[in-house]
Amino acid sequence: MTDAVIVVALLLVAASATVAVATRDPERQALVLSVLGVVLAVLFTVLQAPDVALSQIAVGSAVTPLLLLLTVRKVRRRAREKEPRS
Repeated sequence: MTDAVIVVALLLVAASATVAVATRDPERQALVLSVLGVVLAVLFTVLQAPDVALSQIAVGSAVTPLLLLLTVRKVRRRAREKEPRS
């Protein structure tokens, strides 16, 4: 039973990581990265590493995507400011 759960968790990780790499839009990439963080946390929980899973939820599912979204927003704002006004 536990082997089947581990295999399913690994397949979910592989699928979500593939989607994260294949996504071109940075905002959608941040969202998919957040989903990948949750799936990795589930995998760590299945592998009986709850402390690592909690860290993954905090960092991989919340902080990193938030920083990516803020960075994309700032870069786009600077690009708009540098556009020549007609």
